[in-house]
Amino acid sequence: MFFTNREEAGRLLAARLEKFRDRNPVILALPRGGLPVGYEIATTLDAPLDIILVRKIGAPGSPELAAGAVVDGDHPELILNQEVISILNIPDDFLEDRKKQQLIEIERRRELYLAGRPPISVEDRTAIVVDDGVATGSTVRAAVHALKRRKPKQVVIAVPVAPPETARQLAQEADEVICLDTPDPFYAIGVFYQDFAQLTDEDVIHILKMAEEKQQG
Repeated sequence: MFFTNREEAGRLLAARLEKFRDRNPVILALPRGGLPVGYEIATTLDAPLDIILVRKIGAPGSPELAAGAVVDGDHPELILNQEVISILNIPDDFLEDRKKQQLIEIERRRELYLAGRPPISVEDRTAIVVDDGVATGSTVRAAVHALKRRKPKQVVIAVPVAPPETARQLAQEADEVICLDTPDPFYAIGVFYQDFAQLTDEDVIHILKMAEEKQQG
């Protein structure tokens, strides 16, 4: 399956998520690429849209290979990919250094994107975690791990595309996984999009503002 852009992927996902409309859903997108996908879902389900801040820690010399991820919260957490760490023999001081760097970036994004607004409560609600695709799934797993501390009634992962094995692993982390396509072999996420342009901070702020205005209007 190929998508014209993230908006189309979001609309297609939204059609699969209709059953959650009456379960008091909150859409939680991973910035930046997850926001256009999440916006379409939030619009279709008439649900609030928020972000969940997660930053990948790339392996030394291979930044696209996730050695772990840092996730925001009252107690920020470092979720490690032990398999990658063991194979590459990544030292603890490297991981700790990268964790500090990513926490600084998370704080920058929180201030910029939310401007002091607290996270939307997910307690006793259906939390739908959205991204524009997953490869190893490390960042989404970290997001779900931290999200469970906020006591949602259920956690759903919704992504347009993922490798088959990653989709199976994610199914062990969430109550349900909605994935439109699990191609094998799997290449980079961007291969499955005609338009996979990178979003800016301004794009994220604009999308969040539009979603907020829809909820208020």
